Amino acid sequence: MTAPLADHALDTLFRAARTRYAWTEEKVPETLIRAVYDLAKWGSTSANCSPARFVFIGSAAGKEKLKPFLERGNVEKAMTAPWTVIIATDMKFFDQMPKLFPHNPGAREWFTGEGKAFDAGFRNATLQAAYLMMAARSLGLDCGPMSGFDKAGVDQAFFADNPETATWQSNFLCNLGHGTDQGVHDRLPRLSFEDACRIL
Repeated sequence: MTAPLADHALDTLFRAARTRYAWTEEKVPETLIRAVYDLAKWGSTSANCSPARFVFIGSAAGKEKLKPFLERGNVEKAMTAPWTVIIATDMKFFDQMPKLFPHNPGAREWFTGEGKAFDAGFRNATLQAAYLMMAARSLGLDCGPMSGFDKAGVDQAFFADNPETATWQSNFLCNLGHGTDQGVHDRLPRLSFEDACRIL
């Protein structure tokens, strides 16, 4: 990197970006969703372990499958968004290490000790979720991240019956689309540098 991003790009990613609760009817094609992932996947993770898994739900059938597990206040948000993403962690992500970190054959073992898989998986998958949101905003989409759902129910309904996904555990949801200002409050304050940071 040799130069900072222009202000309009920083506004899109940070200063003017807002969590969206309502959505226009503008369609979001699958090609754009794929482009979001193809950008987000380049974000850094520990030893390139890449434990995040994403289920992009855009069909009516998929939304109806998700609906029973949403808290009441999140139903309309998810049902009207063009896409809702289940952001999950593969708790056996370390099985992909020979592919993802091939120059060190012992890398898999870095994550298999007691508690290591959960700690590294959750931390890095959450980091990847943030990359996904930044990628979506970079490509012109709005984001509506949310908790407020039955994680165990989602895991059972979406992951448990498939051997390829049985080790996935949901973290949070994120709606994607073109948002409206409905329900968006005035910008809330943030902590100052002096409140949140120390220089040693």
